[in-house]
Amino acid sequence: MDLRYFFGTRPGCDMYMFTPARPLLPVLLLAACARGREVDPRVPSVWMNTLYGAVRTERVSPPVAARIFAYAGTAMYAGFAAANPKLESPAGKLNGLVALPVATLGEEYDMGFSALFAERVVLDSMFADGLPGTLASIANLADSLSAARTAEGISDAVRGRSEALGRRTGLAIVAWAHGDGFDSTRGRPYVLPKGRGRWVNDAPVNWFATQSTSATSELVVTDNPANVMSAGNMSERAIILSRPKRLGTALPPVNMAGVTEPYWWQLRPFVLTKWSECPAPPPPPFSTDTSSTLYKEAREVFDVSRHLTPDQRTTALYWADNPAETGTPAGHWLAIASQMVSEQHLTAGEGARLMMLTGVGIADAIIAAWGYKFTLNLLRPRPYLRELMDANWEPAIPNPPFPEFLSGHSTISAAAATVLTSALGDVAFEDSTSISLGHAVRKFGSFRQAAEEAGQSRIFGGIHFASGNVSAQVLGRCVGGKVAERFQVRARR
Repeated sequence: MDLRYFFGTRPGCDMYMFTPARPLLPVLLLAACARGREVDPRVPSVWMNTLYGAVRTERVSPPVAARIFAYAGTAMYAGFAAANPKLESPAGKLNGLVALPVATLGEEYDMGFSALFAERVVLDSMFADGLPGTLASIANLADSLSAARTAEGISDAVRGRSEALGRRTGLAIVAWAHGDGFDSTRGRPYVLPKGRGRWVNDAPVNWFATQSTSATSELVVTDNPANVMSAGNMSERAIILSRPKRLGTALPPVNMAGVTEPYWWQLRPFVLTKWSECPAPPPPPFSTDTSSTLYKEAREVFDVSRHLTPDQRTTALYWADNPAETGTPAGHWLAIASQMVSEQHLTAGEGARLMMLTGVGIADAIIAAWGYKFTLNLLRPRPYLRELMDANWEPAIPNPPFPEFLSGHSTISAAAATVLTSALGDVAFEDSTSISLGHAVRKFGSFRQAAEEAGQSRIFGGIHFASGNVSAQVLGRCVGGKVAERFQVRARR
């Protein structure tokens, strides 16, 4: 791969070339190529890539991942804005974020250091219960970026002021985060409603539990194509159940055999006035009548699954974004946003703002989707099809541990695509997010096309009815529009 496609070149800067003997180190590249006081525009992307890996390593659920991305993105942008009066502060724009620290008039600040320490404070808080490797990756990146910035000739006095401003900004974001209701949901018991047509987690535990283990590997044996791991690799799904974290952690790992965040819809949204501000078309009534809408939608899932084309299967697995295997759907879309920073030649401040807006849109989309999921508690296709059409039927990808209506992935995708389109316009792009999982690069004519494919992938995967996807697309576009409206986002010309 030509590294100039990802990193680009800058006047007066020799490109750092990759060879097997000279491994790719983005941070060293930044140190070697930085010129002047402008912050390298790749800094937001470097943070985003590290955060994606941390979310994957910590194997958190999609809602928890979305919350982390949103607060981290806000912290980074707030750090830039605190030291640069040309950037609009997020204070007063996001629910509950009344004020943030500002630079002292007449004093010189460096927004690179301010953003760095704001981000570091927030991530240290969000990942306080993180694994040693996660904490080390965050610390190493922060130290490397700090050294790179210092090498540009920033004085100790400017650095000191900027660091103090960044830390105050980060602490303000942490205090704001603690007021969103997340803490009160930890360990809160939940009893699933019972009744005909209600959701139950019927995914077989052996899809996720270790059946063979050694000193070097773990194996989950299953015919499910989404769970086939390469020989010698450890199964991330085995890690989910075999290596649980302590109860009450701020980084709860997804429990595929349990129920994921049933009270998430009660968290304070970032932009929405309440989780139900954006209406979504209702699901079809539960019915086993062959003439009913639900039966016809179930039949569609059943027929597609029996004749799944290679492209449909690839699409289903490409957008699966399973926790522990990837950075979740939220991370996938933020990786796309990160890619746009270099492709659209954004400044560091513009890139950080795009990360914040996309993250906030995704976080509110999750809150809204979970409101519908856990107030309606509708079943997924698996139990319906096994009862009425084929007692041995299985979906192409594992059932997530939360109700069907409406599709969380579809909501997230539509919201992110709406925010990105509002900010950048209709942009054709190539998504390389899942190369590490063995997926080829996929080309899209627009963000909306990608979002629609992501939604349709859930039908191919057998985990959603058509109505769950269609209603979610409507919901996500509304949520994304609310974010764009609040921040007066306009596409760059």
